Amino acid sequence: MSLFKARDWWSATLGEGEEFDQGCLCVGDVDNSGTGHDKVVVGSYMGMLRIFSPHASKTIEGGQADAQLLEVQLQNAIIQVELGKFVSCSELLHLAVLHPRKLSVYSVSGTAGNVEHGDQYQLKLVYEHNLQRTACNMTYGTFGGVTGHHSLCIQSMDGMLMFFEQDSYSFGRFLPGFLLPGPLTYNPRTDSFLTVSSARELESYKYETLAVATEAESRQDPNLPLKTGGKRLTPDWVFVLGEQALDLCVPSFSHASSHIFILGERNIYCLRDNGQIHFMKKLEFNPSCFLPYASVTDGTTNLLLGNHTNMLLVYQDVTLKWASQLSFIPVAVRVANFLDVKGVVVSLSSDGQLLCSYMGTDPSFFSTPKVDAREADYEQVEAEMKKLQKFIREATRTQGEPLKSLFLLSLCVSEFYLPFTSILSTSNIIIFFFQVKVKASSVVKSSKLSIGVQPPLAVTQEQFVLEAMGVGSSKVVVFSAFLNGHYPPADLTGDITVSYSSPTELNPKGVPKVLQSRFNLPPSLVCVACPPPKATKFKITVDTNQPPHVSSIIFSIYSDSFEDMWLVVKELVHRFDQHFSKLGIKDFKKSFSGPLPLEEYFLSVDKHFQLRVSAQKYQDLLSERAVQFRAIQRRLLTRFKDKTPAPLQNLDTLMDATYSQVMALAEAAEENRALLEEAFVRLRSATHLLVLLLSLWQGLTPDQTSILEATLLPLLQDTPQLGWEESCDAAVSHLLRTCLSQNPKDQATSLAQTGGSVLGLPSDTARLKKHITLLCERIGKGGRLTLASEANVQVPAQVQNLAVPGNPI
Repeated sequence: MSLFKARDWWSATLGEGEEFDQGCLCVGDVDNSGTGHDKVVVGSYMGMLRIFSPHASKTIEGGQADAQLLEVQLQNAIIQVELGKFVSCSELLHLAVLHPRKLSVYSVSGTAGNVEHGDQYQLKLVYEHNLQRTACNMTYGTFGGVTGHHSLCIQSMDGMLMFFEQDSYSFGRFLPGFLLPGPLTYNPRTDSFLTVSSARELESYKYETLAVATEAESRQDPNLPLKTGGKRLTPDWVFVLGEQALDLCVPSFSHASSHIFILGERNIYCLRDNGQIHFMKKLEFNPSCFLPYASVTDGTTNLLLGNHTNMLLVYQDVTLKWASQLSFIPVAVRVANFLDVKGVVVSLSSDGQLLCSYMGTDPSFFSTPKVDAREADYEQVEAEMKKLQKFIREATRTQGEPLKSLFLLSLCVSEFYLPFTSILSTSNIIIFFFQVKVKASSVVKSSKLSIGVQPPLAVTQEQFVLEAMGVGSSKVVVFSAFLNGHYPPADLTGDITVSYSSPTELNPKGVPKVLQSRFNLPPSLVCVACPPPKATKFKITVDTNQPPHVSSIIFSIYSDSFEDMWLVVKELVHRFDQHFSKLGIKDFKKSFSGPLPLEEYFLSVDKHFQLRVSAQKYQDLLSERAVQFRAIQRRLLTRFKDKTPAPLQNLDTLMDATYSQVMALAEAAEENRALLEEAFVRLRSATHLLVLLLSLWQGLTPDQTSILEATLLPLLQDTPQLGWEESCDAAVSHLLRTCLSQNPKDQATSLAQTGGSVLGLPSDTARLKKHITLLCERIGKGGRLTLASEANVQVPAQVQNLAVPGNPI
């Protein structure tokens, strides 16, 4: 139990399924008993009005039943409840209840009972006002300096302030530049109203300014009589908050405290009556409600602040004085005086938990045991150290071999050809079923299995949640893979990732770990055998020093696309290697005699580049049309809000046309995005094929082939900020300046160059094509790709001086 927990004095649960908010709670002597003891009035969005008189009770159930004075079901939702002198010629307090379309004022009276059932309370309607606009919130006070009674001001959802003086309607005013309603309060010291606009600015309007401003009804409601005269409504002062305000409050407990408090989403502001800031407190949590109240220290104000971590904090100006833990998130908080205790904190949650509490601490009955003044047992300490070192060694060893320590992954592939009628065509779709068996060699808690394949391949289910597994237990996961597109992928490999947590002696909750395994999809998933055509558009010849006399490793597949040859050539080379390896032939070699199909490769590069340029054009056009659309909206909104509306001048037609253009451009951009994704996959296939042919042509080692592949394929996916063309050009240029450079001085100079220009979409592909052609020529002339060649180059003296510490660059 926390030491700083709010001490429960009285609590109640209000109904089931009801909702409450900031304005649904108020405290005061609602029945005018004259004893000075407050009652708690709560209204809900379901229209239920309840009045409580809390008192100390041994049981919560009995306390709630005895403390509840009244419960009435009203017809409409209750937005806000307030207590004040709302009836003329009466000094008694009355209850004002705000509904979405009605304002009702009630009197609450109690009659002494003659039997043991206690007093009887009644709710009597004094007057009500039907509202022409939907209400948002209200405030009350002595508007205009009138004493003896209170007037009411209601803010509507469309920005109108409606003023009521007892049972009569006074006037209404529209706030300038209104978009969304904000909190509203009245400052009796300056006779002004405070609200926060949608521009996140605190605005102050004097009552006198509102009274003489242009009549709202004359330009908004044609059914009311026309009124002329008045001035344009402008705020007296404005303070920029920079964030939305949750609540406003003007404390009236002391005339010396002439401050305005604003609760923002991340800050608390305290302003003077003239709008000058007094102090500001930055919060490190999300607040939910607040309440300024009187402080025992002159010149300071205390603040009750609730947040979304169930905490109730007490601040003295900007200093935190106390923190208490609640069992819920408070949406409204008040301070009340009851019969048995004064200064009780009344808090309300959004689901109807009503709590009366006070600040205090729970006594601690724990006594610290006496410490024995004895020497340390070094043998015991050494044994414990050896035990911990053993745990560390085992953990380090298992991290190096994760697949053997906890999980054993086995993959079983079962191929099924399912005739399936596609939506776009009548062709058949080949679906392969895969079975993954996961076996645990130790206790495994929560685990998740994820499957990833290259587009346009897809699987029926990408993630599987596995239950807890014991030692030796296994789970079998079945999924299907299929081609979800009309073009082949660039890679037929897939990844299986298992994330799990396994408990250890040092961490019983479990240590999170990740295992990965890779599997290969069969080529028949994307390729179908067909008879060889008489004329072919693209042709690649792979030479071998051994006769491929086994017909099972050779297959014929026809395609009219250069990029589609990549998977077939890759599979052919793989079958050659596998076949002659089984025969035990160690001197098997394969080669490509050229020429390199650079012209066909550059067609894929140009197609991808043109689609990127089109994507940029669509983005620019969409931005222009969006700016135009918003400008037309602002023009229309200005004309609709003008008191003397001017003709639209075909702005509505222009807005419809602009909207149609935006939708057409969005559809074209989405279609271009799909084509760009396909073009990038085809470009990857063509690049893989070019790398393979280069390695076969010059007999590159696996390390050199990896460097070449990383150079020509620096990205696995295009992004709007960085594309393949600029990334590949930068990588190829680096190789041409370093290991493939014909001048050793150029290699050394490139080592001294730091930074470079920002990569961006080039104007054309001429430079990239030139660099790729030069790369192939230098590799063909004997140039070798290595990352260690830079260290073997003799650096000139002037370059060496640049690297000396302390020398200016």
